Amino acid sequence: MAKFLEYVPGDSILHRMNPSVKLICAVLFAVACFVTSNLVFLAVLLAAALVLAVSCGLGRETAGLCKAVFAFSLILAVVILLTTPYGVPLVPLPWGFIGTGSLLAALTVMVRLMAAAIPLFLVFYVTKMNDITNSAVKQLHVPYKYAFTFTSTVHFIPVFMNDMAGIMEAQTARGVAFDGSIVQKVRLMIPLCVPLLISSVRKTNSAAIAAEVRGFNLRTRESGYKEYPLTGIDYAAVALCVLVLVAAIAVAVLG
Repeated sequence: MAKFLEYVPGDSILHRMNPSVKLICAVLFAVACFVTSNLVFLAVLLAAALVLAVSCGLGRETAGLCKAVFAFSLILAVVILLTTPYGVPLVPLPWGFIGTGSLLAALTVMVRLMAAAIPLFLVFYVTKMNDITNSAVKQLHVPYKYAFTFTSTVHFIPVFMNDMAGIMEAQTARGVAFDGSIVQKVRLMIPLCVPLLISSVRKTNSAAIAAEVRGFNLRTRESGYKEYPLTGIDYAAVALCVLVLVAAIAVAVLG
C-alpha cells in the first residue's frame, strides 16, 4: 500500500494521460459534483470515481481516502441534521426537528464530498510532482512560483505526517498514553505541535536554500526540458468531463 499522496507507478489510462489534462478533468469532475444536489446523479459519479480508482490499482488508497472524507463529512452531516429542519418531521428537537429533507441533505453532502475528492487525490497518486509542476507551467501558463508552492505544499503533507507519527512514538516510549477521550487526546496533541513546528521550519528553510542555490528565481516556462504532448485519450477525457459537467448542470436546472 502506498503512503499518503505518494506516486504509484502503473500503466493505466490515467497514468498515461497528460498531467495538465488530469488536473483539468479532476477539477471539472469536482465542479460537477458541487453543481447538482441530485443524490442519484452524485451516486453515479461516486461509482464512476471508484471504478476509475480500481482500474488504476489504487483500491486500498481510495478506501483509506474515503474513510477520512467520510469522517469529515459525517461532522458536516450532523450539523446539517441539527440545523436544517426540512421535510416530514421524524425526530423532534427543542429548536426544531430532523426531517426527511434533513436526512437527504446530510446524505447528499457525504456522497458529494467523497465523489469530488477521489479524482483530485488520484491525480497525485498517478502523477509525479515534477510532472505536475512542469506541465502546469508549460501548458497552463501557471507562474512557476505558484506551481512550485502548490506542489511543495502537497509534497510536505506526508512528510509532516511522518514527523508527527515519529514524535508520537517517541512520546509513547516515554510513557505518554494517547488513549482516552477526545478532550484528553486534544490536550495531549497540543504539546506535540511545538516540535512539529520546529521541524517544519527547519525543513522549509532547507528547501528554500536548496531552491535558491539551484536558481529558483531564474526559472522560466522554457526552462523545462520535458515535453507533455496531448493524445487522443486526453482530448476524449476532457470531452467526457465536459459532458459530465453539462449533465450535472442540466440535472440541477431540471430537477
